[in-house]
Amino acid sequence: MSVVRTIFLQCPAPSVSPLSTTPLSTSKCGSVKFTISCSSAASPVTVLNGNVDKKPYERNEVRLGLPSKGRMATDTLDLLKDCQLSVRQVNPRQYVAEIPQISNLEVWFQRPKDVVRKLVSGDLDLGIVGLDIVQEYGQGDADLILVHDALDYGDCRLSIAIPKYGIFENINSLKELAQMPQWTPERPLRVATGFTYLGPKFMNENGLKHVTFSTADGALEAAPAMGIADAIVDLVSSGTTLRENNLKEIEGGVILESEAVLVASRRSLIQRKGVLDITHEMLERLEAHLKAMGQFTVTANMRGSSAQEVAERVLSQASLSGLQGPTVSPVFCERDGKVVADYYAIVICVPKKALYKSVQQLRAIGGSGVLISPLTYIFDEETPRWRQLLSNLGL
Repeated sequence: MSVVRTIFLQCPAPSVSPLSTTPLSTSKCGSVKFTISCSSAASPVTVLNGNVDKKPYERNEVRLGLPSKGRMATDTLDLLKDCQLSVRQVNPRQYVAEIPQISNLEVWFQRPKDVVRKLVSGDLDLGIVGLDIVQEYGQGDADLILVHDALDYGDCRLSIAIPKYGIFENINSLKELAQMPQWTPERPLRVATGFTYLGPKFMNENGLKHVTFSTADGALEAAPAMGIADAIVDLVSSGTTLRENNLKEIEGGVILESEAVLVASRRSLIQRKGVLDITHEMLERLEAHLKAMGQFTVTANMRGSSAQEVAERVLSQASLSGLQGPTVSPVFCERDGKVVADYYAIVICVPKKALYKSVQQLRAIGGSGVLISPLTYIFDEETPRWRQLLSNLGL
């Protein structure tokens, strides 16, 4: 059965979200009217005597939550496969699977918002979802901790969009939207959105006092044209859908920049056996693969009097320095019955965008026989994000 509620949100005190990269701004006090129209759903959090029970459920397996459908699900499985962490699902209708390379790890396919909810409730230990989902359904819960905040797919932004026509024709910024005289307690700005936490929170923080929100799922772009909303708050990727529906983003109206992230339960990392070790392995594999993406190994032969002299020639070109510098080793050949080294092989790492320029520079300083191959993994001595995670956990 559908339930309709109207809530007046008072301006909250300034605070800092543990998942946010910037402090939350202070806004003037006011109220935001928030109308909810949706079907009720059971909460995954256990409530005992009015208190939320967040104690990790007693189980031996470590659980990883992944998106069950859509582009995010496909891209997540592809990334894990590229990291030699292929998910094996015996039956595509089952919600549980495994990653054979990591023992004692269960993979659970869930809706993205349920991944976050079950991390909070302790039913999952790790999850891969979009940052927008973490922020919306985690709602600043201190137990959620970002292990990897940039998995390099699922890029989008949560943004305010308004019509290009009518009273909004000359409105191009959030400040101008807030200062429009049309918005009053009797006639508030009507916003359609599926982000019922981040939307009102952003409006409060940015001084939009007279706003009412209505929930909607899908095809939000039609709401202003149908006359049921003045503006929308929705995820934007290329912006093509907005333009085709005569909508526009405005300056200062981006609520959140989002992409896929690896998120974990702080309690699980600290209290549940095996979670920290599995997180470490996943983080190292992810980091090594992501760092190698778009990088190429370039090998060339170069005549020289010594390895030192060849290295100096290579380092004279800034784009040939590689990750830490060139590797230079002698190339041996037999001449007149003797083994000599007239050439040296150099090996460097070059980003894709600088590849051709680097080859040209190598040729200019005497390089020949240039070989190029893509990189799959680059393992650091220690993953920087692992050190940061241990620091965040106080370990």
